[in-house]
Amino acid sequence: MKKYQLDLPVADNRMISGNATLLTLTHAEPLPDMAAGQFAELLVPSAKVLLRRPVSIHSINRQNNTVEFLIQIVGGGTKALAELEKGDTVNVVLPLGNGFSYRTVHVAKPLLIGGGVGVAPLLFLGQELAGNGIRPTFLFGGRSESFLLRLDEFRKYGDVFRTTEDGSAGEKGFVTNHSLLLDSDSFDRIYACGPTPMLKAVAKWAKEHETACEVSLEHKMACGIGACLCCVEDTADQGNVCVCKDGPVFPIERLKWQI
Repeated sequence: MKKYQLDLPVADNRMISGNATLLTLTHAEPLPDMAAGQFAELLVPSAKVLLRRPVSIHSINRQNNTVEFLIQIVGGGTKALAELEKGDTVNVVLPLGNGFSYRTVHVAKPLLIGGGVGVAPLLFLGQELAGNGIRPTFLFGGRSESFLLRLDEFRKYGDVFRTTEDGSAGEKGFVTNHSLLLDSDSFDRIYACGPTPMLKAVAKWAKEHETACEVSLEHKMACGIGACLCCVEDTADQGNVCVCKDGPVFPIERLKWQI
């Protein structure tokens, strides 16, 4: 898929939780084709921050010609992005990486699992699946209710189930503890994004239940094109690969930690 470097005006930027902002960018021309699971590299508007920040593509609105990014504020770079105002311009390189396989495989009953801000690429995936007449099921986990983001938006495209570590919303525990959902329903494919321990638990469950599963890895990525080698992952079939270029989405059978 062709990559573009674009100067995109800020259409909106608003805090949606104590440490996450929803950045909406637009363009004078139609936005390029993008697949769910791909990401963008955003140039930070601060002389103190040298490297771009990789951010998952959260959603696309073709009617309004906007792209949304759900950004967790963890340092100076993401804080600067959170402080952008309407009318500011952001230099963006997109789309980068390989997304989920929903365009190339048959999917009938998908389960989309997200942890924390790992829900970010799953809204776009839900939109794409719903556009193809497929209603996905979402399963989200967080430390507490405040870590479960944008649930009303996800409910537009599918059923939403929740888990929280403190029991403040949904089932108490981790996503793989939601036995009411996981043991009572049959899914033909799982798509997941979130912290590595969660992804390993989801992959283990999927393997035990012989369910196809793809995970989007959360690695630190500086360049986004496989040049800096700071996001290397050891795979079963190709050895060390760059997550930004060969991922961030991988079928679990390719990952050595799943063997």
